[in-house]
Parts: sequence; structure tokens; C-alpha cells
Amino acid sequence: MNRKQLVDQIFSKQSFLCVGLDTDIKKVPECLLNNEDPIFDFNKAIIDATAQYCVAYKPNLAFYECMGVKGMISFERTIKYLKENYPDHFIIADAKRGDIGNTSSMYARTFFEEYDIDSLTVAPYMGEDSVTPFLNYEGKWVILLALTSNKGSHDFQLTADQDGERLFEKVIRKSQAWGDEQNMMYVVGATQGSMFQDIRKVAPNHFLLVPGVGAQGGSLQEVCKYGIIKDCGLLVNSSRGIIYASSGSDFAEAAAIKAEALQKEMAIELNKIK
Repeated sequence: MNRKQLVDQIFSKQSFLCVGLDTDIKKVPECLLNNEDPIFDFNKAIIDATAQYCVAYKPNLAFYECMGVKGMISFERTIKYLKENYPDHFIIADAKRGDIGNTSSMYARTFFEEYDIDSLTVAPYMGEDSVTPFLNYEGKWVILLALTSNKGSHDFQLTADQDGERLFEKVIRKSQAWGDEQNMMYVVGATQGSMFQDIRKVAPNHFLLVPGVGAQGGSLQEVCKYGIIKDCGLLVNSSRGIIYASSGSDFAEAAAIKAEALQKEMAIELNKIK
């Protein structure tokens, strides 16, 4: 999916919502646990219930890898279901890969050839040669970690060099020589609030993947106040706040209600930039 296609979906659906499929077997409703593949069945129900309100899905690989082969089968079935039934949705593999060049090439082959996923989160700490193998695939996106929403983000990401440039700013500035706004996004946590102003000074036109709205307490309105641009430029992710809205047999219906509520808030923000 290229940028124009993504933007068209956002304005057509009046939504820039990404639903995070962080599916924990310990939180799957009891009514599904005796199924042959409860993870996939849970994901399928969530997808069917929320697809009309979102433009993207983001399965987090950790929640599948922790179950070994069974978990990866569930992941693969989820991706296949999305591609066959909701091909207009952007798929993000939240895997945070990044290693020396030949290893990154194998990671890229895994997600962009084997699974044929639209985008992948990548850790930029090892520098250019660890990232560029992911950028060699036409029509695929790299989503670099820039300024995350966790408490420990302050340990390194906000440290400044002698010229006052902070590490997250250096990552964004430097990486723009590797890719561009047509194939690279940045992860910026919703809990960073007004820091989006600083992000936009360095990356005025790039899309930002924004986790942290919902269970982590980030404000959608604050993110939009400082981060939205003329073609939106945001994918705001909500995981636990949507998929675990209910632990009962009505889990899918409850997820739809949460997703619709966020979509309506997003429609208001999109109308402000027309």
C-alpha cells in the first residue's frame, strides 16, 4: 500500500485508527479456549467487528512467538485472513527487528516476502546498514522507533549531545537519508504530548505510528493538536483498550463500540484540517 492509498483510506473512512492485535492467550475469553485455535478465532472476531472503523491492524509478534509454532500459525492465519477479506487495510508487523545487514535481510525476507506484510517496526540503534535491507522492497514501509511511550524512553531517547540534539531527533534526521516519506514512518508514543511539536520540526511530512492512546493514557486530541498534518500523517494505535473491552462472550461487540468511539473522535480531528 502506497502513501496515497493509505491517505485515501483515512479520509474515506474518516479514521486513522490502527487496532493492535496484542492477543494474549491468558486474556482470551473463556468461551473460546476450547477451540482448536483460540488466538485466531479471537482475532477474526475482533477484525470482523472493528474493520469498518479502522484503517490498519498491528499484530505484535511477541504475543505469537511466546506460544511457539502454534502461535506463529495463528499469526500466519490472521495475516492471511486480513489479506483475503480486508485487503484495503494496512498491516503492520510489530516485531522491532534490526541487526547486522545480512540478518536484517533475512528479517526483511520473512515479513515482506514470506508473509507479504505492508510494514514492519524496526529498531535503528545499529545504524544504516541494519535498516536499509528493509527499504529495498518497493511498496513496503519501515517504521522506525523514534520516541516511544514507555517510562524507560527517557533513559536514552531524550539524552542530548554537546550541540543539544537529542537522540530521537538524531535518529529521525539521520534516517531521512536512508528512506523518505513514501516508505518510512516513525513510532512516537501518544504519552509524549507536546513533544510532537519537536518531532514535526524534524519530520514535518512523515507518517507517525502513535501507540499509547487508551490503556496507556495518551490523549488523541493532544496528539492531533501537535502532530496532525494536511494529509493526516498519523496512525493512532489502540490495543488493550479495544480488544479487551470485555472478557465475556460479547468481547467483539464491546471492541466495536470502543473502536467506533475512537473513529468518531478521529472524524472530528480530520474535519479540522479540511
